[in-house]
Amino acid sequence: MTPGMLADLLGEPPTPDGDWAGEAVYLSAAALRRRADPVALAARVPGATALASGMIRIVLDEPGEILGAETPVPDQGWPDFPRTWDNRGFVVRYAHARAAGVRRWAAELEVPVAPFESALLSHRLDRAVLRVLAELPGRLVSRDPGWENYLVRLALAYHDAHEGAPAVPVGDEPVRAVHTARVRLAEAVQNVLPGPDNL
Repeated sequence: MTPGMLADLLGEPPTPDGDWAGEAVYLSAAALRRRADPVALAARVPGATALASGMIRIVLDEPGEILGAETPVPDQGWPDFPRTWDNRGFVVRYAHARAAGVRRWAAELEVPVAPFESALLSHRLDRAVLRVLAELPGRLVSRDPGWENYLVRLALAYHDAHEGAPAVPVGDEPVRAVHTARVRLAEAVQNVLPGPDNL
């Protein structure tokens, strides 16, 4: 279930909840805002339950299904130098460059682009990136999206995933389906983070 599908069913994008390490959860106040019956609204959404508070809780079976319609976030005009971890402009652009590099390396190593099996994005580091990406639809419709904080959080989550859950085979490791899934995750990160190809 993509965020766009959830937004269509609920009338607005839901908000990701928790860290998604164990369970990928969204919360929605759509019923409260629309003065609708939360039980009836939840019945239209797969994996949803109405809470006593009137909120709707949605559990995704496969968090990787949220990938697919990423929108570039505007460049914040941060400087590229100094190229240290203290400079958020460097942190964000370096994550973008790493994601772009993964796609090039994957092509060289003949990692197939399909089939994409979203269930394979189950490592806690993959899910941390998915959790931040899940915020994007709600931020896009917000009057105050908080892009500065969002970009740094996505970049840092991707740096961790890049190092701890590699998207391409390491050493003499064979190409596996998880590599295809992680290359798709890298593509999503590259599409969102500002870089030379989406400024």
